[in-house]
Amino acid sequence: MSESPGVLLTVASFLLVIGPLIFVHELGHYFAGRLFGVKADAFSIGFGRELIGWTDRRGTRWKVGWMPMGGYVKFAGDMNPASVADPEWQALPPAERARTFQAKPLWQRFIIVAAGPVTNFLFAILVFAAFFWAYGEPRTPNVVAMVVPGSAAAKAGILPGDRVTMIARQGVSRFEDIAPIVRIRPGEQVRMDVYRGERQLHLLVTPDREEMADRFGNRFEIGRLGVGSPAPIIQPLPAGEVLGAAVRHTKDIVVAMVSTLWQIITGVRSVAELGGPLQIAKFSGQTATLGWLPFVEFMAMISINLGFINLLPIPLLDGGHLFFYALEAVRRRPLNPVVQEWAFRSGLALLLAFMLFVTFNDLGSLGLWSRLAGLIG
Repeated sequence: MSESPGVLLTVASFLLVIGPLIFVHELGHYFAGRLFGVKADAFSIGFGRELIGWTDRRGTRWKVGWMPMGGYVKFAGDMNPASVADPEWQALPPAERARTFQAKPLWQRFIIVAAGPVTNFLFAILVFAAFFWAYGEPRTPNVVAMVVPGSAAAKAGILPGDRVTMIARQGVSRFEDIAPIVRIRPGEQVRMDVYRGERQLHLLVTPDREEMADRFGNRFEIGRLGVGSPAPIIQPLPAGEVLGAAVRHTKDIVVAMVSTLWQIITGVRSVAELGGPLQIAKFSGQTATLGWLPFVEFMAMISINLGFINLLPIPLLDGGHLFFYALEAVRRRPLNPVVQEWAFRSGLALLLAFMLFVTFNDLGSLGLWSRLAGLIG
């Protein structure tokens, strides 16, 4: 029987995950703007009607909106999603206009916009660094200790004693690197480089498909190689190596995300695997029941997701702004405002359609459609 965290814990956990991460993201924009002398008119967590708020001595209105699905920093002179300045901008006194977002050089605007996603990645790196500092890093040698008879590894000709150095064009330096690469490639033939003694072999392996279920009843398919490791080694890290280990771990997660997204785009994975806010809420509540360490790790993973998604070159997202800034740098002049306006309208339509789609998926993962089908049947 599956466990359920309950509605109240799920909602509270979701808010505890998404609220701080949105705050961290927008704080990146805010501090980058302050660094370059841009005045922030408003800093909001959530959209819609203001629930609570206050104005600081710099004139920034800090507030919380009733709908906790996002947030924003509104800089002086930045009046709409396309970053088109207020028509009254030109009439501002020179000293006041110099403190607006639009008055800043292109490279500063680029940094201000990029600072949000970058801060999400930095948050995750700091979380992982704290874990590595406290508990060490798994560094089991990348040598196969045993091969399961009849497994994908056995069929590919892998033998005990082989040292794995690469799978699917991704480097393997420790045994713990193998599972994340293989897990997201069930049934997909990949190249695997191993050393057998001094001889290098290039093998083709197709990970077995294995359906798993967790304690909450979530079912998912993973790839399984069928190899066993030597005795696990957890190595304490000196202070000088902690940050590097955290950066590598974050990079590996991003690579896995890109690979999974590409599999969905190319049809290798079903689009039904795409999830949205309801899915995040569901997993937030479930993870909260496991303890605060798994919950903080889950927050770090969601933070990476937020940073990655916001860097996609889609209008309305930070990545869309950065894409237009890159075009402006190449062309040495901004795009026509009409073109930008239509691009952002298209981006809004795309995002709304995507949100509807993932919400449909989320409701399916919660069992709504199957229950409706049962009622109708």
